[in-house]
Amino acid sequence: MDSPKRDAVPPPGPIRRELSIVDRIGERLGRARFCDPGAERWFGDDAAVLVPPPGVDVVLCTDAAVEGVHADMEHLDAFDLGWRAVAATVSDLAAMGADPWRLVLSVSTHAGVDVDQVVAGAVAAAEAAGCPIVGGDVTSSPTCVVVAAATGLVPTGQAVGRDGANAGDVLFVTGPLGGSAAGLRLLRARRSGSAVDRHRRPRPLLVAGRLAREAGASAMIDVSDGLGLDLARLAKASGVGVALEVVPVAAGATHEEALGGGEDYELVISTPDPDGLRRALARGGCPEPIEIGVVTVGPERTLLGSPLDDAGFAHDVL
Repeated sequence: MDSPKRDAVPPPGPIRRELSIVDRIGERLGRARFCDPGAERWFGDDAAVLVPPPGVDVVLCTDAAVEGVHADMEHLDAFDLGWRAVAATVSDLAAMGADPWRLVLSVSTHAGVDVDQVVAGAVAAAEAAGCPIVGGDVTSSPTCVVVAAATGLVPTGQAVGRDGANAGDVLFVTGPLGGSAAGLRLLRARRSGSAVDRHRRPRPLLVAGRLAREAGASAMIDVSDGLGLDLARLAKASGVGVALEVVPVAAGATHEEALGGGEDYELVISTPDPDGLRRALARGGCPEPIEIGVVTVGPERTLLGSPLDDAGFAHDVL
């Protein structure tokens, strides 16, 4: 990580403070339980040098956690913010059936949010995912923004996109939905419950994504913005329709939270071989996926025969 300031005659105070932050972050990364870099060059230089193994495609993705947009900082802390930025990014790798490989992190924050705790949360999430943080940046900002960019590896030509679903495929989701939205509701009501942890510390389903790819999944997407909206994205990318028969609701959540709450990071999987998917996930120790419907010809998306609402969180810029 490197300081972004490049004044010709820099004032000594801010630079010393910023360098101190960079030094502390470097020390934390050095202590992290990441794999040996081997011939690669990680944090400590202007850029990281990576050496992908042969026979793989490199999958690249990025995501951001923004104070007040993706995180209610009245109820979450800096550690949560760092964790959530990394988890959301790595979940995109899971949705492609990729294994996490390397990650860079950029933190822009202000005095009201502890940058050390943001990085601590990001490092903890990266360790849990087995995805080393190899570099990044830190700077000041009136709003705290944490941006993670990750790379994953997948055998050449085998990445699973949103655009491969075909009419007749069976649709599954890896678990019940709405738990994260229910957790936020509990936090705002000053109440506790298992859903609170699901909101604060989501976990990307990397094993399930890889096993689904190996079992021949035709399309996948993670439920980051809501089942209704993310399923619409998959259907539109594949040029198909959807006939949904059930929306699985997590304990303590409502139907509306399950359909449009988002941030569950469960995987929606389309497959022509439902029994093969079940067997693959069972062999990998994953919970049994929940069958929710089928892929149909045409653009219509329905739930129990009625139009399916594209419920979810839209990231409107303007």
